[in-house]
Amino acid sequence: MAAVLRRRIEEGYWRPGQKISTLEELEEEFHVARVTVRQAVDLLQKEGLVDRQQGRGTFVTDKKINRRWLHLATSWSSLVSTIRSNVPHFIDPAGAPNRPRLASGEGRPAESYEFLRSLQFQAKTPYAIANVYVAKQIYDRAADRFRKETALSVVSTLDDVSIARARQTLVLDSADPETARLLEIPLNAPIAIAHCVVIDDEDMAVYVGDIVYRGDCVKLDIDLL
Repeated sequence: MAAVLRRRIEEGYWRPGQKISTLEELEEEFHVARVTVRQAVDLLQKEGLVDRQQGRGTFVTDKKINRRWLHLATSWSSLVSTIRSNVPHFIDPAGAPNRPRLASGEGRPAESYEFLRSLQFQAKTPYAIANVYVAKQIYDRAADRFRKETALSVVSTLDDVSIARARQTLVLDSADPETARLLEIPLNAPIAIAHCVVIDDEDMAVYVGDIVYRGDCVKLDIDLL
């Protein structure tokens, strides 16, 4: 719901200084409980898009926010350069399977993997969850770096890793309870999942990552010519 209200503001349906629909009107329009409406409006207020005025209602602010700031990479070089300066904030990886599930064409599995889970932040707001598997034999070569840098950027710079293929698939989904909690978004809010697999010259999947992005910050821009 917050995504719909946000889009109305961004597209000028409600202009700066204009009063948005009341909680009662939104509750009736979307056929949801009052608490859901309050949560959506609270989120917009936290983002600085609206301002609640006691006894008057909720008004659109004149703050301009470039929400679609994250351009998803469409090539190996752009992907690596984009994440090279990122600083991962590692979180508890408990509950993850011992190895990733590989689809047809995604190489053969390594004997074992090291699993890393981290959050990425923009202006103190979490925008992505990185769930990453690195082949254990690769991880052990630069364990210190893997605990400080993004795993893909480390893999791309290891001289003894010969990368033969790399592919990335984008899937649109909605946030489950854990994802919503970690990314500080409403339950079932839109998310984008970038599934990336890096395969060496022996057809082994040395890196498998599922990066879960907030749907309200990503943009896919492809030069068709």
